[in-house]
Parts: sequence; structure tokens; C-alpha cells
Amino acid sequence: QALEGSGKLRGLNLSVFDADYDQADVQLIDPASETYAFRPDVILLWLCSEKLYEEFLDRPFGERNRFAEQTAEKIGKYWELIAAHSGAKIIQMNFPEIDDKAAGQLSGKIEFSFIFQLRKLNALLQEAAARNDRVFPADLAAVQNRMGRKAFFDARMYYHAKMPLSMAALPAAAKTAADILCSLRGKIRKCVILDLDNTLWGGVIGDDGMGGIEIGELGRGRVFSDLQRWLKQLKDYGIILAVCSKNEEAIAKEPFEQHPEMVLRMSDISVFVANWNDKASNIRLIRETLNIGMDSLVFLDDNPFERNLVREKLPEVAVPELPEDPAEWLAFLQEENLFDTVSFTGEQGDRTRMYQAEFARRQLEQTFESLDDYLESLEMTGAGAAFTPERYPRIAQLTQRSNQFNLRTVRYTESDIRRIAEDPRYRTLYFTLRDRFGDHGLVSVVILEERSGGTLFLDTWLMSCRVLKRGMEEFVVNRMVREAAAHGYTRIEAEYLPTPKNGMVKDLCEQMGFTRTGENTFALDAAAFTPLKTMIKEEEANEPK
Repeated sequence: QALEGSGKLRGLNLSVFDADYDQADVQLIDPASETYAFRPDVILLWLCSEKLYEEFLDRPFGERNRFAEQTAEKIGKYWELIAAHSGAKIIQMNFPEIDDKAAGQLSGKIEFSFIFQLRKLNALLQEAAARNDRVFPADLAAVQNRMGRKAFFDARMYYHAKMPLSMAALPAAAKTAADILCSLRGKIRKCVILDLDNTLWGGVIGDDGMGGIEIGELGRGRVFSDLQRWLKQLKDYGIILAVCSKNEEAIAKEPFEQHPEMVLRMSDISVFVANWNDKASNIRLIRETLNIGMDSLVFLDDNPFERNLVREKLPEVAVPELPEDPAEWLAFLQEENLFDTVSFTGEQGDRTRMYQAEFARRQLEQTFESLDDYLESLEMTGAGAAFTPERYPRIAQLTQRSNQFNLRTVRYTESDIRRIAEDPRYRTLYFTLRDRFGDHGLVSVVILEERSGGTLFLDTWLMSCRVLKRGMEEFVVNRMVREAAAHGYTRIEAEYLPTPKNGMVKDLCEQMGFTRTGENTFALDAAAFTPLKTMIKEEEANEPK
């Protein structure tokens, strides 16, 4: 019930099958079990610490030093069984600590103690999950750390009802799982928009000057420096940083460019907007520049008036209600977990540079009278190639994160992408684009599935919104048709599956030369196809090292 409720709060209508108590072995070993008959998208696997403690104490003392490895191996077998009998992804709860103090403080260094083995087990599970892209860890131990053991665990509820969570802890534990489910459904926050005065630093730069704002060791400066360090860490993991400030632009930029104790610099900011317009309007401008959904944005501002204005005008934007004391902001934001994600490719650091280059492109566009002249001036080159192992993580990430330009919005894990790439029934293509301002990287993904009668079905076509209307759509279709013809296919069938976010591609297939065959189905005759006009020149794909 807590999980269903937490899902509702996040816009998820979850259908949950709850297995009977202590039935993990039976449910996961039997391929005809109720769990597999439910055909789950996700299986949440949770073996509570209290049950582990019982198993640990039932062992002879001399065998307890292997408990962590053997339990991790058992859980790994569960993962293998799920993979063999189901296509479900796995949310794996880790283990909150129980310190029995059987050896007092020395328990932390004795291999035969439960706390030693439990901590080791959590570390082993982290390492195993890092090697398995079907598994997504849920940090239940962190929930207990925040709440404290006494609030997290109610001994009376456990001994009377076998409930290892107190009623107070249930919502927090459910949110941990719901955060992952939202990420798996593409409900991901991609950008944090920052106020400046009394938010990134203490004081008002226009009034107090460079020497008067609080940052670093001055006044409450450490509070704001630590917040900036956390924001820079978000940027390293792919979150876009933008600025929205009521200020003179040149004055607002001074701390980023000149203050020796600023952690964030102009090179960290993708879009910088400082003027005297209302912040809702400026946030719309930032969204248009980034070309991402309004529900991908988080807005941080110390001023309750500005927060309420944005909530009222832009209800899809997440606007955390920051505590009054800035010293509490960082812990509050970390606990809110606004930027949960299910993938990381290591390429995230390039995003800021890409968006800064995009802003330069937009400025250039204003100097041309015709779109064709502007596109030609970009000197664009594109490439398309079959999926390769080096690209699997980024391709999977795009299927999980792309919501707007996504014809069917099918989500795939890295193992799914590997399976498809190795299956001869599929033709796969990824596309890259670069121009004179820089490299956009991997921007589009196509998966074509073989059907009978010389037909390919367009299972997946998605594209990064930052390259829309530059001829990339046409470039992709031209390459797609050549791929089909080269392998003897004469027909490509496509389907549009509507979602609340992908309305922009409703008429895409017809715009690209497909013929409508049903309400949301289309077909293209590859033999009669005439290549579409595009300013993008083709080059050989360059594989990452």
C-alpha cells in the first residue's frame, strides 16, 4: 500500500503483486509461480536484516566468517532465476544495520560478528549490481541512517506482525523504490535552475560587491560553498546547471569570473539568464534554449515569493520549499533525491559544453534570413552505424531518458540492447552529428525488427531534441531506407504510441514520406523511396576508444 501510494504521488499507477511472507525461494525458483504469472515489469527483492540475523546465529560460530559471501551468492542466484524466467528488472534493497554488540566496539573488526558481515554484504551487493544492468540498488540503509534505528524499527511490530519497518519508516522506504520506478519510466529531472543572491552566495552582489558576499570562509560562506560543491557534482553526473537571476548580467557574472572562492564557474553553467524580467518568463526561455520538458526542471530560490510565482505559473517545474536556514538546504535537497537516475555513461561532463555551443548556434541563427542558409553555414556532418558494444550504455540511456522525440517510448536496459544487437532478426542504427561549433555526440537511435514478407518494423526511433529541425530527421530516414534495401527488405512499417510527452512526433512518419495505414500506423515503400533533402553530409562512424 505504501508503494502504491508513493507511486500515485509521483504520477505512477502501480499494479503490485505482494508475495506471501518468506516465500522468496518458492516464488523465484518455480517458473510457474504467482510472481512470474503476474508478468511483472519490476521485481522488488527484499530480505530483511532481521531474517539474516536469525540465519547468521543459526550457523556454527566457526562458519560465520563466510556469511556475507554466501548470502551475496544466494542473492546473485535469485537474480539469475529472475533473468531466466522473466524479463523483469530488479530493485534490490540493501540491508540496514543491526549491531548486536556481542563483542562491543570490537565487533567492527571481528569477521565472525554480524555487523562485520552485514557491512561486507552491502559492499558485495554494490559491486555485483555494478556488473548487472538489470539490477537497481535501493538504499534502505540510508533511510535508517537518516531516521535513526529507533524510528526506523519498531520491535513490537516485528515480533507481533513480522514487520521490519515501523509505520513511520514505510513512506520513506516506499519512496526509495518509487524513485527508481520513476527513473525507469523516464520521469527524470535533467536541469536545476539557480537563483544567485542569497542562494548561491550570501548577500546581494549588486549592493554588497565582490568583497561583501558570503562565500568560502566569510560569514556563512561555507554553507554556500558546500551547496556549490554538490551542484558541481550534479553537473558531473549529467545534470544541466542554469542561472535565472534578477540582476544586471555583467554584475551577476562577476563572482563566477573573479571571486577566488567560488566553486562554480561560468564554464559550469549551460544557460545564464540575468535580467529584470519575471522568473517564470525566464524559465520558459531557458527551457526553450535547452529544448527539454518543463517537468525536467528544478528551480532553487531562497525567496518564497519567487518560488510561489513559479509554482503558480509553471506547475510542472519542481520547486523545493527550502528551509528558512540555508545551513539546512544541502541536507534537505539530498534527502529529497530529486535527480534519481538509472543510468550513467561517463560522458555526462560534455553536456555543458554542448549546451553552451547550442546557445552560440541560436545566436548565429538570428543573423540569417533563410533557414537553409543557416543550416548550410553550420557545416554539419553525420554518421550512422550498427550498434557496437562501446555504444550500448549510451544507447540504453537514451531509451530510458528520451520522452519527446520518441515514436514508441520503449525503455531498454543495456542487456536488452546487447540482446537486440546480437539478434539477426534486428537491424540497428545509431547516429552521431557534429558541426563547426562542436560534436553533438550520439543523437538518434533506430531499431528495426524483421517481419514476414520482406518487411521491417520500426520498433524504436528516438532523437535528442537539441538537434531538431536541422535535417537530422531526414538524414536518419535516408540511412534507414538504405539499410533496409541493402538487406533485401522492401517495406518499413511504423507505429506511433501516444504518451503525454511525445505529441511532437504524432505526424512525423507522414512528414518523412510514410503513408498512413491506420489511426497510428504507417508504411513506407523502400523501393519507391526518394531520398529526403538534408544539409548534413555523411561520414564514416567514429567509434569511441
